[in-house]
Amino acid sequence: MNLEEGAIMEPLSVGVHACKKAGIKIGDHCLILGAGPIGLVTLLAAKAMGASKICITDILDVKLELAKKLGADYTIKIDKSMSEDDIVKKVISLLGQPPHASFDASGVESCVRVALLSTGKGGKVVLIGMGKFEMNLPLTPALTKEVDIRGIFRYNNDYPTAIEMVSSGRINVKPLITHHYRLEETNQAFETAKTQKGNPVKILIHANPNWKPS
Repeated sequence: MNLEEGAIMEPLSVGVHACKKAGIKIGDHCLILGAGPIGLVTLLAAKAMGASKICITDILDVKLELAKKLGADYTIKIDKSMSEDDIVKKVISLLGQPPHASFDASGVESCVRVALLSTGKGGKVVLIGMGKFEMNLPLTPALTKEVDIRGIFRYNNDYPTAIEMVSSGRINVKPLITHHYRLEETNQAFETAKTQKGNPVKILIHANPNWKPS
């Protein structure tokens, strides 16, 4: 593992922790709401753990295109014209059945609602994104389907698993690294993160003065 891959172990550990909480196993069908960095590392971890079909949602095409390259089987671009019911039906139609596990990586109330309504009987909803302190959620469907709602906060001894997944070649994190800056370009790196110019996913600042673009 090189230093660039090592820099991604922290966010990847979040995805690993989420998938462990969901008990992902070979053949599972999954829904991921939000194709930002955390949604993408959750996608990578779920694939590495054996998930056979993964559907991921977002509002931006560029994020969904990267998700496809990373292994997403299906993508859904969410727009304001789509109702909650429309999204749930599309998820189930694409996966061929309700997901065994759904991950909210956005923290957005509407996404958490879709996760609860989409997930199949005895499934799990894992909350990764941090949103509002209070949300209006459809808990009765979760009750009648016996859906487990599990929250995660960062990780818990998940670095070894993340490191092994990358060092063994089961996961390729390099496509997540979209921008590189030298140490003296730190201000520019933060400006890129702030403005989102160039659609950054993960930005690396290289402290090694001998670093050269590959």
